Amino acid sequence: MSSGRVVLVGAGPGDPDLITVRGLRWLARAEVVVHDRLVAPALLDEAPAGALRIFAGKAAGRHCMPQSAITALLVHHARAGRLVVRLKGGDPLVFGRGAEEVLACRRAGIAVEVVPGISSAVAVPGAAGIPVTHRGLSSSFAVVTGHEDPSKPGRDVDWEGLAASVETLVVLMGTAALPSIARRLVAAGRPAATPVAVISRGTTAAQQVVAGTLADIAVRAAHLPPPATIVIGEVVRLSVEVAGDQPAVDLAEDRSVDRAGGHRVGAAGMEAAGDGWIERARHLAGQHELLALLRGM
Repeated sequence: MSSGRVVLVGAGPGDPDLITVRGLRWLARAEVVVHDRLVAPALLDEAPAGALRIFAGKAAGRHCMPQSAITALLVHHARAGRLVVRLKGGDPLVFGRGAEEVLACRRAGIAVEVVPGISSAVAVPGAAGIPVTHRGLSSSFAVVTGHEDPSKPGRDVDWEGLAASVETLVVLMGTAALPSIARRLVAAGRPAATPVAVISRGTTAAQQVVAGTLADIAVRAAHLPPPATIVIGEVVRLSVEVAGDQPAVDLAEDRSVDRAGGHRVGAAGMEAAGDGWIERARHLAGQHELLALLRGM
C-alpha cells in the first residue's frame, strides 16, 4: 500500500465555521486539496501555502472534469506519497459521490479515511429556524435528491410513497424539479396547503428563505439561486417561533449578521448576555463546571 493517503472531508453546509475540528486538522496538513464548487473559499486558506489546490466543482449540466478523472487524480497523488484532502460540501457521503471515491481508493490500495461533515439536510433548515422533527408534529423525516442519476435503472423517486409515509421531506438539489415534485406530492394526497420553505445558500451571509405551500412555492421561489434546500411539512410553520428576530453573532468579525432571523451564541454573545445568561444556564444545565467555564470566557 502507498505511503500516501486520501481523506474525504466534509466542509459543512456553507459557513466555513461549520467544518469539524478533525476536518480542519487534516486540511492544515494537506499537500493536495481537491475541492468542490460549494466549499467556502475561506477554507482553502486553511491548507498550507504550498499545497496544490485543484478545483473539481460541478453544477447541473456543467462539470469541469468527469468523476472518473477526479478519482484518478486522488489515486495518482496518493500513490506519489502525498496527503490528499478531498474537500466536499456538506457531508461527503450524502449525495456527494463520496462512496465512489472511497471504493476507487480502496481498489487501488490507497489508504482512505472519511471525516463526516455537517449535512445541509439538517443544518440549513436549522439555520432558518426550521426543525426537521418536532414532538407532536413530526416524528420522521426523509432526505431526498431532486436530481437523480439519469443512468440509474428504476431511477424515479417514489414521491407517492413519501407523500403518505414521511412527515417532513428535505429535498437537496431540487430547485429545477420543484414544480414537478410539488405536483406529484399533491396528486399523491399531500394537501396543497402543506407548508414549504426554500432556503438558498443556507448558513451563509447570502442566505435567503422563501416560504409558501405546495400550491405556490414553485412560483414564489423561482428567483432563488442554487444551492437550495427545500423543506416540506408542517414544521415549516415553526420557523418564525424558533428563529425569532435576533441577529447572529459573527465570532470572526465580532459583529451581528442577520441570517433569516436566525441566531448563534458563542463566547462573544455569552459575554454580552451577562449574568442573566449564566443564571439561565444554571437552571437548564445545573452543572457548576459548565458555569465556571462560561465565566472564564
